[in-house]
Amino acid sequence: MLETPDGRYIVVRGRLWRRARPDLASDVRDGLVHDLMDARRAVKAGRKANDGDAVARARAVVERAKQGLGERGPVWWTDGAPDLNRRMARNTPYADWYAEQSEDA
Repeated sequence: MLETPDGRYIVVRGRLWRRARPDLASDVRDGLVHDLMDARRAVKAGRKANDGDAVARARAVVERAKQGLGERGPVWWTDGAPDLNRRMARNTPYADWYAEQSEDA
């Protein structure tokens, strides 16, 4: 897994994805990840059952878990840097760093 030098993002197929907050206690993180995985399974089941209400409820749980982890919602860093979540690394201030990583691969 490729992680930006500041630890804010991981890079998946060239796209930045915000990491979970590093200051979360492991038991809190584990609980949120458990909730997230359960909710993702519920989304899948709701879609399979063609139950739009169940899908909407499950997606709300996914959103709460993601916000709790710090992957969505307000950024968890405090230096005022913008959120670049979901942007292509090559189009961000990480572009030079990312190009160097791609060359090393």
